[in-house]
Amino acid sequence: MPVTDGAIEKIKDMIVTGELGPGAKLPREADLAERLGLSRNSLREAVKALSLIRVLDVRQGDGTYVTSLEPSLLLEAMGFAVDFHRDDTVLEFLEVRRILEPAAAAMAATAMSDEDRAALRATLEDLGDSPTVEALVANDLRFHGLIAAGSGNTVLCSVIEGISGPTARARIWRGLTQEGAVRRTREQHEAICEAIEARRPEVARAWATVHVADVEQWLRTALGSTESPLPAT
Repeated sequence: MPVTDGAIEKIKDMIVTGELGPGAKLPREADLAERLGLSRNSLREAVKALSLIRVLDVRQGDGTYVTSLEPSLLLEAMGFAVDFHRDDTVLEFLEVRRILEPAAAAMAATAMSDEDRAALRATLEDLGDSPTVEALVANDLRFHGLIAAGSGNTVLCSVIEGISGPTARARIWRGLTQEGAVRRTREQHEAICEAIEARRPEVARAWATVHVADVEQWLRTALGSTESPLPAT
């Protein structure tokens, strides 16, 4: 195992075992290096790597701390990696969304507060009567983000937010090229919102499945008719 990887594992073990909890300050560099049997250079590289994935927080002049270790923080690295997706993987992101978002909608139907339900309704009403496709997709991201947050599961929320971005361009292109796509999207959003407001989890799940599957089916058809259905950025 490379020296830096070994150093990362040793610090990780201190966190996983509870020796260093969320918000804890690491010992002085010299003391920690001696204790773990590491060179100070190896320790610095390990700390740098763990800070990049938001496990550690290096505060100049103060020291190094374990972060809150909240899922939303730790999964930021996944969102960064997702940004490097290729067009031929968009369909796979939609397949994952079709698995996760119906579950989030069903959970939101039982867990969402009245205030959050009102915010979901307001998001739909903010769109206006004749939105552009770009405005509709931006509103779609907010709408699904509220539902994910309303599920009450921070891990599920973070994962959904992380994988939503890659499908945005496909949704814009669909809105521009497929007749009736904007109307259907708004109707499906309305149905999902009504099911959540009525606290009907299985109805919310069903409509969320239809909603994501609609985009997925369009993309499958487009991929079958052309090698590159998405416009270049």
